Amino acid sequence: MKRLYWLLLLIFLKPDFVYAFDVSGLQPVAPNGVFSTFSTESRPKGGYAFEVGLDKSKEPDFYRFLFKGSYGISDSLEFDVTVPYIYNFESSVDGMEDMSFGLKHRFYDEGKYGPSLAYLLTASLNNGRNDFSTNGRFGVGLILSKRVGPFKGNINVLYEKPGTGRLKDEVSFLAGVELSASHNFTILGELLARKSYVSSKYDQLETRFGYRFKTTDSIYTTFGAGLDLKKRNPEVRFIFSISYVPGEKKPEIRRIIEEE
Repeated sequence: MKRLYWLLLLIFLKPDFVYAFDVSGLQPVAPNGVFSTFSTESRPKGGYAFEVGLDKSKEPDFYRFLFKGSYGISDSLEFDVTVPYIYNFESSVDGMEDMSFGLKHRFYDEGKYGPSLAYLLTASLNNGRNDFSTNGRFGVGLILSKRVGPFKGNINVLYEKPGTGRLKDEVSFLAGVELSASHNFTILGELLARKSYVSSKYDQLETRFGYRFKTTDSIYTTFGAGLDLKKRNPEVRFIFSISYVPGEKKPEIRRIIEEE
């Protein structure tokens, strides 16, 4: 995972002078993900989770409020939703981003050597303010996750097509690492490389670091910071979120109970 991180860094650290608004799109609900990187883990059947998040970005300056939810349709199929709201963009503009929905299906479970695999189908409504909208969009992605000791690595490859032909297709590569330092404390690291909807080159390269606390049996609190590696936008990002995940029995435990 460390080698992949630096390989992505070398490939995408190239000059580019195209600027685009940092559209959030569909985001994972903690703890099943890093910051923006999804893991193949999902809510068990009938399980649900909610998250409220805040991003504070510098250059350009704005606040992004994120309201997210996930629901387990089955033990391997999850429905996700993200509702973003932008506040005080460049001290003058407020408004919604496009609301995003998605289905994540884990079709291969992790083995002794191989990773677990899932695909992601996404769609966004055309309900955002013009400054922050791509007129809706739809996409598809592949997710890989692998655990080695206290480390868990996640890789996402995402493709999204905007709702208007004047915008370009967006491609994102994300690599995230989670280190379980204790039973209720996780260290997080993430690298994001993106070719945005206004560029033919990879115009966003950002690294993020932080940590996540399991403050109660049902609540996770995440802190983090992101740094842009290409001196584009945003140059600095501060991340905070609180997730509510009601107590759930693991699929194998639930199956034993049902059999009894």
